[in-house]
Amino acid sequence: MYDELPVPLTAAQVNTDLTRNITQTGWLWWAILGLFGSVFGWGALVFAYQIYNGMGAYGNNRPIYWALPIINFVFWAGVALSGTMISAILRLLHAGWRRSLTRMTETLTVCALAVAGVFPLLHIGRNWTFFWMLAYPNERQLWPNYKSPLLWDATAISVYLTTSVIFWYSGLIPDFAILRERTQGWRRTLYTVLCLGWRGTDREWRRLKVLFGILTVMIIPVFVSLHTIVGWDFGMSIVPGWHSNIFAPYFVCGALYSGCGAVLIIMYCVRRSFHLEQYILPKHFDNIGKVLFSISLLWFYFFAGDAWSDWFSRDPSHINWLYFMFHGYKWVLALILVFGILVPFSMLAFGKVRRTPWLMLLVGISVNIAMFSERVTVVIPAPSRNILTWGNYTPNWVGISVTAGAIGLFGFLYTLLSKFIPIVSIWEFREGDHAEGLERVGGGEMPVVIREEAIG
Repeated sequence: MYDELPVPLTAAQVNTDLTRNITQTGWLWWAILGLFGSVFGWGALVFAYQIYNGMGAYGNNRPIYWALPIINFVFWAGVALSGTMISAILRLLHAGWRRSLTRMTETLTVCALAVAGVFPLLHIGRNWTFFWMLAYPNERQLWPNYKSPLLWDATAISVYLTTSVIFWYSGLIPDFAILRERTQGWRRTLYTVLCLGWRGTDREWRRLKVLFGILTVMIIPVFVSLHTIVGWDFGMSIVPGWHSNIFAPYFVCGALYSGCGAVLIIMYCVRRSFHLEQYILPKHFDNIGKVLFSISLLWFYFFAGDAWSDWFSRDPSHINWLYFMFHGYKWVLALILVFGILVPFSMLAFGKVRRTPWLMLLVGISVNIAMFSERVTVVIPAPSRNILTWGNYTPNWVGISVTAGAIGLFGFLYTLLSKFIPIVSIWEFREGDHAEGLERVGGGEMPVVIREEAIG
């Protein structure tokens, strides 16, 4: 039974609190936006340097052609996929506590997927021919190479980005109508256009619910297919360490793991930055922590199973890959074991820890450090040793700067969007005021606060 039930809030107070980030702009918001913008700007300058000097500026070499750009692509694709996926699953389960989280997780998906989509463009070398990654006919009747992983990555990202943006924007329409009535000048004009003439009629609400139902069901198989394609980028090759049929579910599980960790980070930052302690409660951290703990167990099963199957096969090439990973990249492996297994297992098992927001922030950061390190062990060691060529890879300042630029781009996009949209869904939160009694969550029941004065 939860003991941190919120203080009853009126509809007017909910509207005021959840639009404060739009109607009021403090110096801290400008400082954070400037910080992320500066980091992204530096990354963009370094990318321009890489275009001038060629792909060798990343430190790539033979036989390691996939390095930090592809590591970043796989990592950010995983972070992006979980935001909308978590929102969709919670909607299907009719979990009432989701109402404070859906908007921020869907915004997480849009921003992270935009970052992930940049890295295939960075990696192709001749960046001005990026359109070759798209399946289209041309005047020479030549088609892009359907055997190329980049083609399928671009296709999958385009489909998921389109679906996620529609899902995200559809939920914003009623809130844009509220902002239309609470703003003046150019903002009022902007929200008048964005709300598409929403008036809140019964017909409009029924159509919105039908649309949400369709998109919720559609987006789950799209999520699974996208990260399955990312896993097949590796699994379909004949490189020892990559040629494995476990990669598809392994990558899907890893995406959920890193995405849930990112959700915890976003929850804490939004809660503190916009003073939403009455809307993002300790129980939300507790519930996401339970989900993360379950996923961590499943991810550990795939992680251990992948290494064990390579060892058990007694294939000399696979054994050499394991030997090289444990010795040449032992520090990266140590990061995975400590931050991806030891820290989550030791902290998420305790309810008091899960209901402490700043500790859950540390867990989220820990999980993402581990998952980025895990992407390193997937991409780098496997092709490092083969019959013809031996090589090693150490990231240089160019790769590190572009990686930092990706973090800056994500933070810049999320901070900028937080100035134009309610980061907690107003209409969904107020919809929860009509709920009564107890609501089932998993195998137990959660008390729902009844706020009669908020209904009107």
